[in-house]
Amino acid sequence: MKILIAEDDYTTRLMLQVILEKWKYKVETAENGHEAWTILQQGDRQPQIAILDWEMPEMDGLEVCEKTRTLDRRNPIYIIMLTGRNTTSDIVHGLDAGADDYITKPFDENELRARVRVAERMVTIQESLASTVEELRLALDHVDTLQGILPICMHCHGIRSDDEAWYKLEKYIETHTMAKFSHSICPDCLTKHYSNDMQ
Repeated sequence: MKILIAEDDYTTRLMLQVILEKWKYKVETAENGHEAWTILQQGDRQPQIAILDWEMPEMDGLEVCEKTRTLDRRNPIYIIMLTGRNTTSDIVHGLDAGADDYITKPFDENELRARVRVAERMVTIQESLASTVEELRLALDHVDTLQGILPICMHCHGIRSDDEAWYKLEKYIETHTMAKFSHSICPDCLTKHYSNDMQ
């Protein structure tokens, strides 16, 4: 699990890094909001969890949080806002900006660990749900390929695909569904083709 720490105070940033690495997390750090935003746009290399200081130079934590929520990604980044502000209106403001959780300074190590563990569980659940949704989408794609009108040869029963190639019926169905074929003989064909052998 990769965590971003965005904190302009060197001592606080180093303390957080040491604690999180002690707990076996991979840590990336930023000392201002612009650096944090750059890291959060790294695609597959993005951290899954971000701890953002509210007050940072160049771009504050709220702005980074709001911009992060506009990213088009399958699994949203879990954001924990870190700040000395502790009024109810501040907390609501932070959550409205898109933060998932809130830690006030000076932070307690046990509270930090509990909140990071909640974040890790949420990220794991989101990744699992995203995988399930993708599997369902692929299954529906298979179903969709067998809906509508299929061009089929009236003589050999070959099927024309979207790329204008022709496939044997069995091959087409096996390719576009999870069905498998086992060959047998229906009663009519048994009589038609093997009636003399049975006499």
